[in-house]
Amino acid sequence: MTSKPEPSSSNAYDAAHLALVFASYQKLLGQPLFAAAGQSNAAELAYHAKFALLTHDASSDPLFNYANLTAQRLFEMSWEEIVGAPSRSSAEAACQQDRQKWLALAASQGYVSDYHGVRIAKSGARFLISQVKIWNVYNEQGAAAGQAAYFDQWRILGQSVE
Repeated sequence: MTSKPEPSSSNAYDAAHLALVFASYQKLLGQPLFAAAGQSNAAELAYHAKFALLTHDASSDPLFNYANLTAQRLFEMSWEEIVGAPSRSSAEAACQQDRQKWLALAASQGYVSDYHGVRIAKSGARFLISQVKIWNVYNEQGAAAGQAAYFDQWRILGQSVE
């Protein structure tokens, strides 16, 4: 779905995009997203991290423009499948209104840090995400560039996943 290359050593693991994600989080929440966020290899560490990190753009029907490997595994989608897909596709139709409410709340106040909801993988498997942080991502000029979501707690419905 995308022509944006998958993060790798050849493109510095999408470091320019993640620098905006990390800086926006730091500005809004007053702390780094994770311990290594200030390191030169932070983008690589985030891509391979055990937490899920996703971002979508600022379009009226936002499209995913980043998903680390944990997020790809949870949604059972490759980089090529998830990046460029509408972010709304991550939730079932019955969950769309609640998802949109939380995204709007994050947009209006800068971030939310206690979201939880059910998501759906490519196979139809459903999983509950909790303690999700959603925040606005700003570009170098301070304009809204999209939103990001971070979570490290999830449960496949019917079983536990680590």
